[in-house]
Amino acid sequence: MANLQSDFVGIKSPNPFWLASAPPTDKEYNVRRAFEAGWGGVVWKTLGSEGPPVVNVNGPRYGAIYGADRRLLGLNNIELITDRDLYTNLEEIKRVKADYPDRAVVVSIMVPCEEEAWKAILPLVEDTGADGIELNFGCPHGMSERGMGAAVGQVPEYIEMVTRWCKQYYSKPVIVKLTPNITDIRKPAAAAKAGGADAVSLINTINSITSVNLDTMSPEPSIDGKGSHGGYCGPAVKPIAMSMVSEIARGADTRGLPISGIGGVTTWRDAAEFITLGCGNVQVCTAAMTYGFKIVQEMISGLSDWMDEKGHSSIADFSGAAVPNVTDWQYLNLNYVSKAKIDQESCISCGRCYAACEDTSHQAISMSADRVFEVIDAECVACNLCVNVCPVENCITMEAMEPGLTDPRTGREVAADYANWTTHPNNPAAVKAAE
Repeated sequence: MANLQSDFVGIKSPNPFWLASAPPTDKEYNVRRAFEAGWGGVVWKTLGSEGPPVVNVNGPRYGAIYGADRRLLGLNNIELITDRDLYTNLEEIKRVKADYPDRAVVVSIMVPCEEEAWKAILPLVEDTGADGIELNFGCPHGMSERGMGAAVGQVPEYIEMVTRWCKQYYSKPVIVKLTPNITDIRKPAAAAKAGGADAVSLINTINSITSVNLDTMSPEPSIDGKGSHGGYCGPAVKPIAMSMVSEIARGADTRGLPISGIGGVTTWRDAAEFITLGCGNVQVCTAAMTYGFKIVQEMISGLSDWMDEKGHSSIADFSGAAVPNVTDWQYLNLNYVSKAKIDQESCISCGRCYAACEDTSHQAISMSADRVFEVIDAECVACNLCVNVCPVENCITMEAMEPGLTDPRTGREVAADYANWTTHPNNPAAVKAAE
């Protein structure tokens, strides 16, 4: 049996599935239910400092993007950090950690960007016995207008400064949660590392407006006829999150920095993909809010079965395995050639591949009078569009041409040795280096 135990920057949990800082981790009742369902850890919903209470809206807090079958693809929220009393949260955290010593309990924190504010709250959090803290530098709405959240996460100098304070006044692991609302994710990650962060977590939500009510002319969710930008999450943000994770995992200034992956994790496969890109664990929110806490049981069994099938005995066996294969475009092998192939037995003659290729691509699929569709190799550039629009899985596949053959489209011979691509004359990077 695969061992799913996780040791993330010294924080141990029975599996790598944590609940992210969000409504599901807002109180003791929720967290206890989560742990009983099987979650390996939680990041407690973001705590603020003492002072005027946070006031959330009492109208709709979520907007949604749906697929054709009304499956939830993306969720937008305008909720702020916890509006519950600080000391009530601290007492609950202490009780939960005492009752579940084998589970990871990390506390998310967001206070003003002032040393005294951090110095005041950190001992209170440390006294709970929680395993670590996560600095919320990512929230793009409500709190950012107050100089917190993404307002800090978009300024690397602030990230480094606050991280240093936390490492000075707190003895356990410090995780910095990064905002995706930035041009180059490597810069805030490098700042966190320079400040002494034990790890980073990403991505936080993406600044968004998901829809506009065309009757009231108000963005959704609408509060008394007005709407605001919020934070976007869910399956739709997964590609953005994985790209940013990979940039940190392979960046010259950030390589080796532990990463907690967040963004659209819904299945065990999503989790495995994040881990191969360098993550030590994953955090989940929207999937739990959509399907309930017990979804973690499918994640655990699915990941365990896959690891057994592949011969992986632990998470560490495949963590970061895909990172060496993430490269810049200029290093892609232009001498590698593939062509689309249609399996006539599974084809249902819907014609979607033909319509897509004929109208918007390279006119590389022919249609006979009796609706038989075939690939024209001389025109096919292997763009993969036909595979993506085909409603039948594996009906259309991309088949690599054998080395030594001639590409009918270009007349160029397929390279016999792809391994020599780094010095091949068709490689623009190699040509530039030679010059």
